[in-house]
Amino acid sequence: MATWLLAAALALSPQPPLPDAAVPPDIPTTEQILAIPPELDAQFRQWMAPVDPTSPTARLNRLVDFMFSREGGLGLQYRADANYTVAQTYQMRHANCLSFTLMAVALARADGLQAYAQEIEDVLTWYQEGNTVYRNNHVNAGVRIGHQRFSVDVAWDEVISRQQPKAISDAHLFGMFYNNRAVDLLGQGQPALAKIYLARARVLSPDYPAFWNNAGVVALRQNDGAAAEALYLHALALNENYSSALFNLVTFYNRNGRSDEARPLQKRLERVRARDPFDQFLLALEHERSGDYEGAVTYYLRAIRLYDEEHRFYQGLARAYLHLGDARRAGRALAKAQALTEGATRAQYQAKLERLRRPREPSIFGPQPR
Repeated sequence: MATWLLAAALALSPQPPLPDAAVPPDIPTTEQILAIPPELDAQFRQWMAPVDPTSPTARLNRLVDFMFSREGGLGLQYRADANYTVAQTYQMRHANCLSFTLMAVALARADGLQAYAQEIEDVLTWYQEGNTVYRNNHVNAGVRIGHQRFSVDVAWDEVISRQQPKAISDAHLFGMFYNNRAVDLLGQGQPALAKIYLARARVLSPDYPAFWNNAGVVALRQNDGAAAEALYLHALALNENYSSALFNLVTFYNRNGRSDEARPLQKRLERVRARDPFDQFLLALEHERSGDYEGAVTYYLRAIRLYDEEHRFYQGLARAYLHLGDARRAGRALAKAQALTEGATRAQYQAKLERLRRPREPSIFGPQPR
């Protein structure tokens, strides 16, 4: 999971590559990030021993079982802030999507499989702490077996996405690792160390705007507004419609009395958001939380017009219609949500539809979104 930051408060200007000698000893090298410790290697080989070495698909399935099984395997548990190397994940037995991907790629390669990391940039996962909003993209592991490609993902059922994953280089994956560590450090009040991690990330993947944007946030936390502005502008030079940098630069200009410079960027940001179904979905949730259910319906419908294959958009629409007392439209929205799902999720929607048809049935959704 690579995170980028929206700075709601007040790194460095572009620098040459940071020499290894200047890296503090607690920053792992790229080799250390993927390194498999001997204890893990022995446990993994013992686990894989019963499987036919000429059946790569069976070995991939066995590898996935190893990562989750508590009976002889790793028994990994998800934790959002577990930005670990492979060795640290083995020690802690926690992983987020980034550290899970590192582990899956390392083990698959050790078993002779053709493995690589994959990124999904256009996803909806976000959270807020204090005056900073964190919006995430998503990574998982890809494995190629003959003409088939498989994805190994720790959070496939929790990510809202409209894109297929895209293979990325190891250098970019390592850049995400350093970036995520930097975000953690910034949250812990250590911007100076976060700045060094982000320098490493930008050296490894210099064309990725999120790393420059995040460096701008760090610079702002260090009260270096000139550097922050330069970094936001560099992120926009890489992608003129990069919404996080647009938001941060607009905020920076407005807070420094530079509204004339902010105005055209604000218009560009509004155009970008108007084309983003995830932004429309977030606006719908905000209206729903405030009790403005008509406004929520408007934004849910906008999200659906932009992307009509996400069942959670229809679920939110159904919830808003129910608050407005329109059970008929709510039922139609729920039926559409159900049609876009399968398995247990589809069964859950069927249960909601059946309850909706019963008179005087209590709320089928539970508490409002927070």
